[in-house]
Amino acid sequence: MDILKRISDYRENELNFLWEGTFADYLQIVKEHPQVAETAHSRVYNMIKSHGVKTHADGRKTYLFFSEELFGLNHSIERLVEEYFHSAARRLDVRKRILLLMGPVSGGKSTIVAMLKKGLEQYSRTDEGALYAIKGCPMQEDPLNLIPRELRAEAEKELGVRIEGNLCPSCRFRLKEEFGGRIEDMIVERILLSEDERQGIGTFSPSDPKSQDIADLTGSIDFATITDYGSESDPRAYRFDGELNKANRGLMEFQEMLKCDEKFLWNLLSLTQEGNFKAGRFALISADELIVAHTNESEYKSFIANKKNEALQSRMIVMPIPYNLQVTAEERIYEKLIKQSDLSHIHIAPHSFRAAAIFSILTRLKDSKKQGVDLLKKLRLYDGESVEGMKDIDVRELQNEFLDEGMSGIDPRYVINRISSALIRTDQDYINALDILRSLKDGLDQHPSITAEQREKYLHFISVARKEYDEIAKKEVQKAFVYSYEESAKTLMDNYLDNVEAYCNWGKIRDPLTGEEMEPDEKLMRSIEEQIGISENAKKAFREEILIRISAFARKGKRFDYNSHERLREAIQKKLFADLKDVVKITTSTKTPDEIQLKKMNEVISRLVEDYGYTPSSANGLLRYVGSLLNR
Repeated sequence: MDILKRISDYRENELNFLWEGTFADYLQIVKEHPQVAETAHSRVYNMIKSHGVKTHADGRKTYLFFSEELFGLNHSIERLVEEYFHSAARRLDVRKRILLLMGPVSGGKSTIVAMLKKGLEQYSRTDEGALYAIKGCPMQEDPLNLIPRELRAEAEKELGVRIEGNLCPSCRFRLKEEFGGRIEDMIVERILLSEDERQGIGTFSPSDPKSQDIADLTGSIDFATITDYGSESDPRAYRFDGELNKANRGLMEFQEMLKCDEKFLWNLLSLTQEGNFKAGRFALISADELIVAHTNESEYKSFIANKKNEALQSRMIVMPIPYNLQVTAEERIYEKLIKQSDLSHIHIAPHSFRAAAIFSILTRLKDSKKQGVDLLKKLRLYDGESVEGMKDIDVRELQNEFLDEGMSGIDPRYVINRISSALIRTDQDYINALDILRSLKDGLDQHPSITAEQREKYLHFISVARKEYDEIAKKEVQKAFVYSYEESAKTLMDNYLDNVEAYCNWGKIRDPLTGEEMEPDEKLMRSIEEQIGISENAKKAFREEILIRISAFARKGKRFDYNSHERLREAIQKKLFADLKDVVKITTSTKTPDEIQLKKMNEVISRLVEDYGYTPSSANGLLRYVGSLLNR
């Protein structure tokens, strides 16, 4: 009954969007809210902006409208919004171009268009995004088009808007025949953009060129009414129901545009440049709409190679949409897609998606010519990790080294298919990274577009991802073994910092028990620094860097703690783990553990479940696997 109540409330709420009045009433609305007369491009841009924009310290922008659905494409999205939507909203010449999203399969092109459609629908239901049309118009015409051209300059000045379009044939006929030319009496209504209702949002998908009719785009003659009206040029004998008609005031998605027959594309030449198209035996029909198409790289290259397409090519803005190149963002893609399935009862152990993401990203990266940068180091840099000897400027240089990086490689759909296969085949209540990597490997033989050479390369990447997971797994278990891990780490770090401070200041350490002054503990400091490869020659510079960081924190009134220096934290972790390695090895590999070992095992499993997101069975599996790794 609660659902029925909500349906009733929804129906009542829909009545709030019903408004109609005369053209004179509408003019008053325009005076008070000029944005109701904005162009389709401006409407799309304002819709995106209305969800919020986050500006980063380096000037980059994140558009929150896309952030919940698209991951790792911030740079492409920023370029799309700034270079196309923002410019088009300001009536610059790019609004007279078709927006062509070009990229590999499953890269997010269709998702972008679907989001724009859905976003426009929701935006038209807000006060900020409200728009109005001539009632009864088959093309939801802008009412301001009723104003004669001779009076528009004066009207624009008074209303503070721009008027560009002409009346459609249907409204022109009705104004003359039904209203006797009295523009002020024409009825205007508020409209809601809707793809389902084919109002302001259209979708054109090419089919068999032999059977598809241009009427699908521009509308067609209604032969059943010709006998009533006597002429094919009578607007009442024409159905203005093509996708270009129905998408007026909003957006039209042109699916697989470059596969389309040439005659379907000719209409776009006039529409993009002049804002009108030809239909039936009528004068040119005005249309204010954003046309978005999408294609893959190979089809685009074939398209531009054909000289016949030069005119249309010049009327396009091509926006590359490559694959995501960030491991963390790739994990979020998998999480989002798996949550949509009915297999949520099967637990996916922590770091399983990460292992798959490492493999995927490696297949998309290109080998850098920069010395000392291999694919794994590049992967870490792109994911925002700190890499010794590399700075932000190096990351930007790497990102600009190849303009087509991310335009090839393994697509997310393949990975999700293989994860799905692993989920279906498991006879346990969980799967882990090894199950997914094994499934990815098995699927390479059935992948239709992978060459033998690529297969060998991808098998190597699976091996790399496995090694990365092994390190993660060992750290996870070793952390769980450490009793009061954070406290142990803090104590060790404080001890290290005391010694570093004494070393750098040529001072001594005072024993807390005896009060005796001692030389800095070189053995302790080196045992920690060696964990992250700090050489004997580099130790002084590293220790001074730590001291400088502590001073910088102090000046800002901040406290230097365990998480303040990533490399030092890693060194502390590895030192603690090294001290515990034998304990972990013995406890996890004993087939018949004694009471103490069994208690320790249960404590570790409990900690993995409570603190790290495992289930008892997946935690047990992790312990057995790490035990086998440590015993090799």
